[in-house]
Amino acid sequence: MTDMAFSSAYELIAALKSKQISSLELTDLYINRIEKFDGDINAVVVRDFEKARDAAKVADEATANNSDLGPLHGLPMTIKEAYDIEGLPTTWGIAELRNNIAQSDAATVQHLKKAGAHFMGKTNVPLNLADFQSFNDIYGTTNNPWDLTRTPGGSSGGSSAALAGGLTALEAGSDIGGSIRNPAHFCGVYGHKPTWGVVSDTGHAPPGQIAPADIAVVGPLARSAEDLALSMDVIAGANILDLPGWQLNLPRPKKTKLSEFRIAIWPSDERAPVSREIADRVQSIGDLLAKLGAKVSDTARPDIDMDSSFETYNSLLWGVMAAGMSEEEKAENRLQKARSAGTGDTSIEAQMTNFSVQEHGEWAFHNNQRHQLRRAWAQFYSEWDILLCPQVATTAFPHDHSGYTERALTVDNEEQDYFQQLFWAGTVTVAHLPSTVFPTGLSQDGLPIGLQAVGAEYQDYLTIEFSRLMAQEIGGFIPPPRYS
Repeated sequence: MTDMAFSSAYELIAALKSKQISSLELTDLYINRIEKFDGDINAVVVRDFEKARDAAKVADEATANNSDLGPLHGLPMTIKEAYDIEGLPTTWGIAELRNNIAQSDAATVQHLKKAGAHFMGKTNVPLNLADFQSFNDIYGTTNNPWDLTRTPGGSSGGSSAALAGGLTALEAGSDIGGSIRNPAHFCGVYGHKPTWGVVSDTGHAPPGQIAPADIAVVGPLARSAEDLALSMDVIAGANILDLPGWQLNLPRPKKTKLSEFRIAIWPSDERAPVSREIADRVQSIGDLLAKLGAKVSDTARPDIDMDSSFETYNSLLWGVMAAGMSEEEKAENRLQKARSAGTGDTSIEAQMTNFSVQEHGEWAFHNNQRHQLRRAWAQFYSEWDILLCPQVATTAFPHDHSGYTERALTVDNEEQDYFQQLFWAGTVTVAHLPSTVFPTGLSQDGLPIGLQAVGAEYQDYLTIEFSRLMAQEIGGFIPPPRYS
């Protein structure tokens, strides 16, 4: 049964359909593992076990009656705490929202339930979803199943940890600064950041916020690329207000072999250097692809000023993040902005502060730059199918709960600014590009390394298919020894 806990959702659904296992048995398997192992990991922080068991019994009755079943029928899962599930708390790790009980289901939750999945609970996040770690004053710290002293990533850290620890069959997270992709890389699972707007984020927001968040997306995490595709089939679609006039029709991949792909590799960058081991991993995968017959280039890049691109990303990012700031914080940031203007400070910290209180005209300038970037990337993808690059500079790093400005990340014995790690995520996010993070095996110190497969806008299924084909060559998810 332990092996089944680490099976892909695709495999588990096949077992449910063939009646090798019942939905209740599978649900109990995961509940028992949560009760046994989650004391160490602390991933599933909101639990709804009895409702999950009740839903599993209903699913088993439908199976017995040969009812018309959805594609996820009988599958137990968890989901990021930031999604609304009726009757359960949605706090975003914010202590003041401790008693905020959702009155309805998020759109993604609705889609997953309609497809036949049911929920055992919700997984941990950082405060306001704003960290590469996952800890808050309500639920505490989530640990990486590969090494409990290290972060599982953030903000979908609980999601990735639950998958890696064999505590759930499927997950969904969200991403504006790598919040799906970082955890997937750190925990050795698969994560897909969709093209902006193709999955509704309704019901994934603090109380009172109903407008889609700029550049932010919601999307799946899983233990296989097949699961990502299956999940996207279920959750992709227009926001409810757009449904009368919009219909989503994401193209399916036409390429069936890795040899058919045109791949640009980007092992590292002086703006955000990655560890030698991660850069080498990108290069080695590129070399493998070339041997398989793919067209591979290590020099192909879009015609873009990457410094300007990163600045535009920071403008859009911190414009969104400022929505959660108090008036006192905004007032202090206005003072800091005035000081940095006098000193000419252009550091990442200064950009964070300045863009959190930017005027609309400044935002409008960067919004125009964002659309220029989209055009440049579209031109690039007229010649290439996939950009292969790192997600973050290191493997999972030790917990660090000091203040943001006090943190640094050590990369090959050199310190980097903590938020410099946004470069790899932001370069992709600012242009609305889809990205699938897939595992490539372990580092020398036994920690997972994941890489980004980035595609053109709306080529979500192509990046997922590329990741599926890669698993056939190099292997996919590996269970952490402590829990397998």
